[in-house]
Amino acid sequence: MTMQKIFRCCLFGLWQSAAVAVDFDSSITATAQWMVNTHDGDSQSLNLSLVPEFNVGFENGWQLKSSLRLRAEAINGLQIDDINRGSYSEYSKPAMLSDEVELELREFYLQGEIGDTFLTLGKQQIVWGKSDGLKVLDIVNPQSFREFILDDFDNSRIPLWTLNIEHSIADWDLQFLWIPDQTYHALPKQSATYAFTSPELVPTAPPGVQVNIEQPRRPNNVFLDSDVGFRATTFWKGWDITFNYLYQYNNLPVLRQNLSLAGGNPVITITPEYERTHVFGTTFSNAFADWVVRGEFGYFTDHYFIGKNPLQNQGVVKSPELHYVLGLDWNAPWDILISMQLIQSWVVKDADKTTRDKLDTTITGLIRRNFLYDTLTAEVLIIANTNNGDGIIRPKISYEWQDNIKTWLAADIFYGDKQGIFGQFDENDRVVVGVEVSF
Repeated sequence: MTMQKIFRCCLFGLWQSAAVAVDFDSSITATAQWMVNTHDGDSQSLNLSLVPEFNVGFENGWQLKSSLRLRAEAINGLQIDDINRGSYSEYSKPAMLSDEVELELREFYLQGEIGDTFLTLGKQQIVWGKSDGLKVLDIVNPQSFREFILDDFDNSRIPLWTLNIEHSIADWDLQFLWIPDQTYHALPKQSATYAFTSPELVPTAPPGVQVNIEQPRRPNNVFLDSDVGFRATTFWKGWDITFNYLYQYNNLPVLRQNLSLAGGNPVITITPEYERTHVFGTTFSNAFADWVVRGEFGYFTDHYFIGKNPLQNQGVVKSPELHYVLGLDWNAPWDILISMQLIQSWVVKDADKTTRDKLDTTITGLIRRNFLYDTLTAEVLIIANTNNGDGIIRPKISYEWQDNIKTWLAADIFYGDKQGIFGQFDENDRVVVGVEVSF
């Protein structure tokens, strides 16, 4: 039985018990953006998205929620076919209407209570973690890196077909996830605007050596290749605390390298494959007057890093990874929010064999202020990696003309060493003009 049949049977059974619809509402959100590269003045992106949403309520309290996204992109480098679509499962892959237009089912789930248990069944997003700008535990859903990390998380996160069960016992809220959807990170192709070039993310071939990249070898067994997650949440002496566990295929493929000869010339073939890992994590937060202390830790039992030697272990180094973030937020006078984060990643063993440092440190800073009765917002987000001396600066001003009309002017400014995660996009600095209208 395929995953589609499983969910169809479950949804049909719940639908039968939901009786008749008593409430229906719908909306549509239209978003348009124009992005201009500040180095050459060329348009980097000109896109339009339409997101209709539908919500059906039933007399027994259950709801059926769904949303679609029709997205069009006019500029090469960020178009639909500039993303490697081989990482999507067949039942989650967006429909490619043309090279410029795609249609995607973003949400389709039935939600309600059975006794004391809250159930959400269908295509959805699961958000774990508390970090801003970069992710530590927010890894249940894969992400589209079409615009690197510049797109909003809600837009770049790829929804998955999921069984989400929540139940409360005493002072604990428990969540169980079953995810039989083998969809992983959507990565840019080599010709795309935000194609990865940093040696920390992709292998670097010697000069004159041909490189062939195969399609990802994606798991496809609905049951054996499912992801499973568990989260326990409690409130203890003012602290919001969660304990998280996820057994998943790492959403980033392992890039194994094999050297061969073709016509007497060396050729490196890169085979992307997905490997399992156990993730153990925790989050915590507490408010002290105008201050909020928060953090999250994630321990990955098996992570695969790019090796310095492509001939050793197929150019891959396997090691556990400890990834964590510590954050401090201050609600300052005059409606100003100041937020700082320390984000670090440790390669537990054999770090000297990888293309990155044993301890990687990133610092983020956010300053935001609201004006004119919260209709005007000005902010700047800075993400700085101390190892490579690279980062990104993201100023933004947005204004709500009415409850359903918003415009913004923003910029994304990369800097630093081109070997770094952020510095690799130093030529992609851009100015962004956008408008969003809801009906």
